[in-house]
Amino acid sequence: MRSILLPLLLVLSSICVYGQKTPLLKVSADKRYLETQTGKPFFWLGDTAWELLHRLNREEADLYLRDREGKGFTVIQTVVLAELDGLKTPNAYGHLPLLNQDPTQLNEKYFDHVDYVVNKAEKLGLYIGLLPTWGDKFNKAWGVGPEIFTPENARQFGEILAKRYAKQNNIIWILGGDRWPENEEDRQIIRAMAQGIRSVGTKHLITYHPSGAKKATDHFNEDWLDLDMFQSGHERLSHDFKFIRSSRAVTPTRPVINGEPRYEDHPDRFKPEEFGWMDASDVRSSAYWTMLSGAAGYTYGAHGIWQMYQANRSPISWARTSWQASLDLPGATHLMLLKKLFTAFPWQQLRNDQSLILNNNPEGEAHQVAAIGEQKDFLLAYTPMGKELKLDLSKLPANKLEAYWFNPRDGQCKKIGEFNRTDQPTFTPWSVGRGSDFVLILLPVNSPYKLPW
Repeated sequence: MRSILLPLLLVLSSICVYGQKTPLLKVSADKRYLETQTGKPFFWLGDTAWELLHRLNREEADLYLRDREGKGFTVIQTVVLAELDGLKTPNAYGHLPLLNQDPTQLNEKYFDHVDYVVNKAEKLGLYIGLLPTWGDKFNKAWGVGPEIFTPENARQFGEILAKRYAKQNNIIWILGGDRWPENEEDRQIIRAMAQGIRSVGTKHLITYHPSGAKKATDHFNEDWLDLDMFQSGHERLSHDFKFIRSSRAVTPTRPVINGEPRYEDHPDRFKPEEFGWMDASDVRSSAYWTMLSGAAGYTYGAHGIWQMYQANRSPISWARTSWQASLDLPGATHLMLLKKLFTAFPWQQLRNDQSLILNNNPEGEAHQVAAIGEQKDFLLAYTPMGKELKLDLSKLPANKLEAYWFNPRDGQCKKIGEFNRTDQPTFTPWSVGRGSDFVLILLPVNSPYKLPW
């Protein structure tokens, strides 16, 4: 019997190790994108659930994670030492994260819940973009704080967390937490935390979540930083494409992630009476600008979800919709359609090329972006306000081309017609104005790519 059980246990062990839904991630050879250890492209479609670990119980966390997995999300960004009084207000089970507010003394009861969420995500094939702490714990520019970190205990905290999750493939470390380093001590705290993580191993990627209108490399262009993450900010005036173009000028090259853009159902510029509320059209323009400019991923946000708002909690920044109802805001579904479109092609081969656009194209809410595959066998162009596009088709080597409009609101596709590469046609959508955004697709006639609709 023993001779039968041993081989069986080895087989089961092999299944557990190699059958994980979340293989380890790495940076691609060209340093622009992410992929699994076997070279499969990884599409970072994130969600900001900053208060997930702090405010939700296990049943609620299960509901949230299953919903996001069902909508095609791949990364959930959340925080261990949470923003909303995370050191002094207990989690859903009455537990604080630290003993005596000491980063070297974890409260095991709190971390049992963190472990549960990380493992549940792994079973669903989701990665956790895990922030060890929100920024007010090292730089209390605003918020509750208190500041508890020094370079010494930050290194210990990073090492403790890295050891705890060393065997989890689905961890991506995100340092910072909506903050900039105010002084050299702040910089040393972040570096020390990264060193603590790296002292355990190099299997998990590390990035930095900066404050609004900044990118990680504005603060740290150092060896430990694997990904350049930016926060474009919560306003319609933000131009997400500029951050990717700026990051591309930084050496060395890194994958770029839009880690916190416009939140759906968030007051524009934090002034709802003056500017109203952002909606799904803001999400779409931000996302298509990001991905067609060459980013490795995009993180969605809903104003009710990041703070896990519900009626018995004080709303932050005029939150008005519960997190449960916010799960069904249309922007999340529209991003599922974006992912479906991009993954129909070798999207990591896309290269932003604004010279493809021949019409006048000023920067602003109607700014158009275009990208072409490295093999020049597919082209995608985005018009946020439904304004016409005039493209230089001569950059595509095929003599005969097919053109399609993709509707990012419903995922339907409409064939426009066939064109010669010597043509310079003007493509006009059937609707114009705010919310009437479209993606133009150009393919060689008889292209091997199959449009997913």
